[in-house]
Amino acid sequence: MLRFYKGSILFTLVCLALAVAYGWMQTGTTGGTLSLLWIVFVLSILEISLSFDNAVVNAAVLEEMDEIWQKRFLTWGMIIAVFGMRIVFPLAIVAVAAGLGPVEALNLSLNDPKRYEEIVSSAHVGIAGFGGAFLAMVGLSFFFDGEKEVHWIKWVEEKLALVSNVKAAEIALLLLAIYGISLLLSDADALTFMVSGVLGLVTFIAVEALGTILEMRDEAQKAAGLVVRSGLGGFLYLNVLDASFSFDGVIGAFALSNNMVVIALGLSIGAMFVRSMTIMLVKKGTLSEYRFLEHGAFWAIIALGAIMLLSAKFHIPETITGLIGAALIGISLWWSVRHKRLHPDLHPDAEIEAAVRAD
Repeated sequence: MLRFYKGSILFTLVCLALAVAYGWMQTGTTGGTLSLLWIVFVLSILEISLSFDNAVVNAAVLEEMDEIWQKRFLTWGMIIAVFGMRIVFPLAIVAVAAGLGPVEALNLSLNDPKRYEEIVSSAHVGIAGFGGAFLAMVGLSFFFDGEKEVHWIKWVEEKLALVSNVKAAEIALLLLAIYGISLLLSDADALTFMVSGVLGLVTFIAVEALGTILEMRDEAQKAAGLVVRSGLGGFLYLNVLDASFSFDGVIGAFALSNNMVVIALGLSIGAMFVRSMTIMLVKKGTLSEYRFLEHGAFWAIIALGAIMLLSAKFHIPETITGLIGAALIGISLWWSVRHKRLHPDLHPDAEIEAAVRAD
């Protein structure tokens, strides 16, 4: 177990050391430094609790990618997740919302953190629409699948699989939800929410289309005797998915601090541990061993997508978001263990497959 988390532990120690140095430089007192260090620690726990489902879904997609693209996602994708979403993304929001240049936005974040927080928070309606729509489509597309044979919550999942025979049923459901929530908002916010929600939906369709095109190209090359496989579609899909998962963590972090450096350090620690969890799930073959774990993760994604959409109108504490995701994954894990014990004949190759992956 430790071998999967060595890098994350080392990265955590470095970030905590930087937090101590930054805290002392800013406050010059032991109490102020410890207070800042505590906020960094709590932010990292917040990010990890919100991202259990992210790690499971990442692992499910990575299992279908070749080793080269797995490594690219876990290296380049990590840079995008840590540097891009935790640092560049909030700065980009401020730059666009306030009409500032990149350098001015950076200066604002460092010298006027309160104003910086206000600008980022003012963009929440658009972020909630885009991120919520994308995540909802990720979750719904898993269950609206007529070919899916394994069902966890059967009385719901079997009906969703049946309804999937109606083309684009999940898209219609999402659009109705977006429209319903927009009715609760002011005219200006409703327009922003509707447009961003539709863009989130279009982004999901575009990424899925790109993945399909690349798969078709791969099949054609294989048919011609060429052994060429591209993981670009999966790579792009995972990065957009990671970005959508990051929205709530970045916005929620302002409940604890409006200091960009503190937020970046705390959320980056959490992002590294999510990477380690993803690697562990892939290498140990955990998804194949625990039958319903993936289902729990996708139900958690639907819950997170719904919460993000509703957060355009209602304030929902990040603690509730994290607990819902953790509870769904925990219950699905327990149910998987229970099913394996009651039906060992359905899991004959789980240990063998896990051993092969570990090697």
